[in-house]
This record gives sequence, structure tokens and C-alpha cells, in this order.
Amino acid sequence: MPHARVAVVIEDDADIRSLICTVLTGSGFDVHTASAGLEGIELVRQLSPAVTTLDVSMPGIDGYETARRIRAFSDTRILMVTARADESDVRLGREAGADDYIAKPFRPRDLRAHVEEIVGRD
Repeated sequence: MPHARVAVVIEDDADIRSLICTVLTGSGFDVHTASAGLEGIELVRQLSPAVTTLDVSMPGIDGYETARRIRAFSDTRILMVTARADESDVRLGREAGADDYIAKPFRPRDLRAHVEEIVGRD
């Protein structure tokens, strides 16, 4: 069962990872971060977060494969946060298990709104 106010941020760019962490912490989440897909998968396995933000373009396994692997064992809400925002990318993200998609660059308030919307879903 997901922990209501726990979040995992999987993002290879340190500045964006820090920004997402700041936004989520300000929204009352206990935030844990990973800079790569495999590391993030293990955090999701250990922490059972309510929400996981996930970049698509990362070294090693990409965000689509990371989402697939997370979906194999978790019902955390997955929000793709990525510069790859073509319609085909959104479709691939959803097929991999993403619940929502937000394009970079994003406004912090938009990120907060997306997270609150997907966490509030039953």
C-alpha cells in the first residue's frame, strides 16, 4: 500500500531533481531522490511512495523501461517529467505505465497541480 505523502524523484539532472524535490517538499511530501532508473526502482520498492516522478531521457535504462519495471510491482502514481513531449512520447509513457505527463520546462505550480491531481485519484 502506498504511503500517502512519500515521493520518489528519478531524474538525472541535479538542478531539475533539486527543483522537483523543493516543490514536493513544499507540498508536504517526504521526498527521496535517485539519479538513475535502477536506483529509483529500488527506492520505489523500499518506500512504496504515493507518487514517483520520472524523467524519460536518462543514462542506463530510460524512463519508459523504468516505468515498466516499477509497474510490475507497484501502484505508485507515476508522473513523467520530461522534455520529450511529442504526442508519441506521451503515448509511449502511458503505455509504459505513467499516470500523467508534464513537459519541461514546467512551472512549479503546474508540477504541484499535476502531482496533487494524480495522488488524489482513486
